[in-house]
Amino acid sequence: MTQTKNHVENIAIVGAGGTVGKFITEALLKTGKHIVTAISREDSSSLLPAGVKVAKVNYDDQSSLVAALTGQEVLIITMNVRASPDQQNKLIDAAATAGVPWILPNEFGGDPLDTELGKDTMIGAGKVKYRDYIEKLGKSSWIGIACGFWYEFSLGGGQERYGFDFKDRTLILMDNGTAKINTSTFPQVGRAVASLLSLKVHPDDEDDKSACLENYKNKPVYISSFTIGQQDMFDSVLRVTGTSLSDWKVTHATAKERFQSGQELFRNGSIVGFGRLLYARNFFPGSTGNFGAIKGLDNDVLGLPEEDLDEFTKVAIQMSKTMVY
Repeated sequence: MTQTKNHVENIAIVGAGGTVGKFITEALLKTGKHIVTAISREDSSSLLPAGVKVAKVNYDDQSSLVAALTGQEVLIITMNVRASPDQQNKLIDAAATAGVPWILPNEFGGDPLDTELGKDTMIGAGKVKYRDYIEKLGKSSWIGIACGFWYEFSLGGGQERYGFDFKDRTLILMDNGTAKINTSTFPQVGRAVASLLSLKVHPDDEDDKSACLENYKNKPVYISSFTIGQQDMFDSVLRVTGTSLSDWKVTHATAKERFQSGQELFRNGSIVGFGRLLYARNFFPGSTGNFGAIKGLDNDVLGLPEEDLDEFTKVAIQMSKTMVY
């Protein structure tokens, strides 16, 4: 596809009404720079943000995907982990056929280039294959969003995530809660994607050193709302709830102990074990769960605001009341 302008305008998104997709879609629309099209199944009844165009598709008919993506400059894929494993491949194939230059694959989380972390958490290889497939086809370039765990979802999601149970006021503190990780809110990720896709595609000339999409070609963008440990989270929880340490039952373990017990549970068929090992591995002392300390963050480049930790702790506590663990 030949570009006659130095910015992207037509953006397609899968999962526009989903947990993170709706924040990305709303942030894109807010810029006023993009025409956003939701790629939606023919039988979908998902509620979509106002102002979004809709393209109905049949994943068993590749031509419908190609038709929906023709003329698009970016494909953003946000999908539930329960989605069919071949769905993303079908989208990538269709994007290549349609000549879509940029793909943001279903790549939200830790540092995608950290092969050791990816191996230990058993999710690295699954993500690599999609990035490699995009590069193999040679028609599109990918950009991954390294944002860490979702803060609200993780804090409010029970002890197997950030260690908190708000109903029973219990906390499992790993290594005294001092290990720092990067964690991001849903709105911050939405703003990051919208800001990224509002950059120029390429430099204006050879002397132009300002940020552009080509800087991130086949690379991740590193963002974070907060660089914090469990103790920082706990301090926020105490402030927000008006409780004191004596109101909580705090137990202690090392992150490695939690990781190993999670592995054992998962080997025995418990999905709870996967969540435990996934989160605990990121809290290892010196872990690349704090990728910002190693790779740096793109927050300033993207103009992302500083957020109020307590505000999103409140959101997490509210979410905990209805969340299914």
